[in-house]
Amino acid sequence: MKARNLFFIILAVIVADQALKFYIKLNYIPGQERAVLGHWFNLHFVENEGMAWGWKFGGAVGKIILTLFRLVAVIWGTFLLKDFIKKGYHKGFIVCAGLIYAGALGNLIDSLFYGMIFDVSFNTMTFEGGHMVAKAFTGHSYGTFLHGKVVDMLYFPLINTTLPNWIPVWGGQQFEFFQPVFNIADAAISVGVIVILLFQNIFFKKALNQ
Repeated sequence: MKARNLFFIILAVIVADQALKFYIKLNYIPGQERAVLGHWFNLHFVENEGMAWGWKFGGAVGKIILTLFRLVAVIWGTFLLKDFIKKGYHKGFIVCAGLIYAGALGNLIDSLFYGMIFDVSFNTMTFEGGHMVAKAFTGHSYGTFLHGKVVDMLYFPLINTTLPNWIPVWGGQQFEFFQPVFNIADAAISVGVIVILLFQNIFFKKALNQ
């Protein structure tokens, strides 16, 4: 596979990811939700400290550690991708590796720069004063370099029901699938990992036969 083709795949993921994140940041307040496809697909604006699928890690110090770790991983990934192409790895594997790389880079951009790009956004139902929706490049940033929050918005509550009372332990409780809110970068990472796991026998056929 040519490096140029992989570059355009990575670029497409990054552009789509960042475009949607900018749109959400500049048009939604935290917690705001709008239906896209009925009750099955919503845009729901949340921010997290940098881990995929909204997970958090160790407060402010953990945030810096996580961002630096992701930065090192992306730099290392750049050389790995070059090596995969040079050694002629399976095209499907290289594409999946590129998706994982693009997802990591997409969330890294948030962690590195969003604190400096955007000012504070909050829900005026909870706080008084200020403006509801964030603005960009105003000089009143909400954080500094390495302290940006990752923007998530894709929400697919495919099943939302109350479990029957006869079910042990969880009977009568609310059940929702799929609950996590994520972004395009998270989706790219997940797709890349899942496809590699499903087709590893094809991707690494030569190595397995040796």
